[in-house]
Amino acid sequence: MISTSPEVENLSLTVTQEIRVNASLEVTFESLLEQLVENELPDGTAMPMKLEAVPGGRWYRDLGDNNGHLWAHVQAIKRPTLLEFSGPLFMSYPVANNMQYRLSQEDGVTVIKFRHSAFGLIDEDHRRGVSTGWGHIHEQVRKRAERKAGR
Repeated sequence: MISTSPEVENLSLTVTQEIRVNASLEVTFESLLEQLVENELPDGTAMPMKLEAVPGGRWYRDLGDNNGHLWAHVQAIKRPTLLEFSGPLFMSYPVANNMQYRLSQEDGVTVIKFRHSAFGLIDEDHRRGVSTGWGHIHEQVRKRAERKAGR
């Protein structure tokens, strides 16, 4: 059997989102860290994660009894303006991912600029669902931060 290589465009994925949050940089950053640990799927199913929020730290799905799935390592962290990950994320196949959160203040609100870049043999279901999944997480971050800020 002969297989052909997919085109480069089919091997890459880029998702960018901008989230505006009515809370300070510090509150928003801490809310982001909390949400990445207390994660849930859009249908409400809990998906417990662990995050070692230091350079080289792991971000992984915790299934208990030392079982789980490594999502990424913290590539860079600079509180409260940068959080960057690299790793397979939720993709259990040949792929490289980079996720970056850049936070800044603009006109009295915190702006989160999110970018997820992937390269590899990306499953079509993941390609279709990734924007919705990140959007759900980011909406939860916004709500959490604004609740804490009392706005």
